[in-house]
This record gives sequence, C-alpha cells and structure tokens, in this order.
Amino acid sequence: MALFHRVVLINVSALACLSAAAAYGFAVSGNGDGTVAVPVPDALTSSYCRALHEVLPQRVGGLSRHDLKPESDLTAGWGDPAIVLRCGVPRPAVDDDPGADGVDVDQVGWSVEHVADGSLRLTTTYRKAYVEVTLPKKYAADVGPLTDLAGAVKRAVPSAL
Repeated sequence: MALFHRVVLINVSALACLSAAAAYGFAVSGNGDGTVAVPVPDALTSSYCRALHEVLPQRVGGLSRHDLKPESDLTAGWGDPAIVLRCGVPRPAVDDDPGADGVDVDQVGWSVEHVADGSLRLTTTYRKAYVEVTLPKKYAADVGPLTDLAGAVKRAVPSAL
C-alpha cells in the first residue's frame, strides 16, 4: 500500500510541475488575444505595482497603451502585437546566471532573455518589485521601449540596493 501512495504522490507531483510549466508559458506568451496571466505578488510588492500602474506612459515605442485581459493594475500593454508589462513577477531564473545578458536603461537594470518565438523578455534587476516587459519579435530588435518605461519604474518601484 505504501508503494501505491508513493506512486500516486510522484504522479501528482509531476502533474503539478507540468501544470506550473504550462501556466508559466501562458504567462509569458499569453494566447494572442490580449489575455495575459496576472502575477500574484505579496501586499508590499502589489503596492509598488499599483503605484507603477498610475505613472505608466500612454505611449511606449510610439505605440498606444491599452488594457489587457483580465484588466489589472499589475499588467499593461502597448500596440498590436502588444508590448506586455507585468509587475510583481517572481525573480527570473536568468538572474542566477552570471553570464546572462543585461542592459541598463536610464539607471534601470534589466535582465534579458531571448525567447524561442523571437521575442525578448526583460525583467528589472535590483528593484523591490520585479517588472517584466515582453517585446514581441516585431519589436525585439530595439530595446528603446525601455527608455519610455524607465522613468515610471524609477518613480514607483524603489531600488533594492
């Protein structure tokens, strides 16, 4: 009987891992209709994210801001395909790699991840809340949109240093 419980537990654990991986993939890419996974940060992080939401620019990279689905103070989008911002995401694994790409834009540091679909995922570093910006392949050749976002991030999300 103990072996049966162990097998069931292993299968449940494997299923949970696969579900988490699928949810993460959805969170990163959405499903193409403006729907993105909303992060679930703690209360303090949420307060930084709400403050950021209030000061985000109406235009990023020359593209107009619009709501994503579901509407949330933790997400924002610009253009079509959307440049997607999610605030309150977990610390990205790429931050553990000392050889990972990074960029500093107007005194805001970002880790850089190249996604298989050609998009870029950029996540703030050394901030009290992690802010993730996904640039679709169409815009991935230019991290210029980070210039439009840096001022808002500096104002709303304190440095962790």
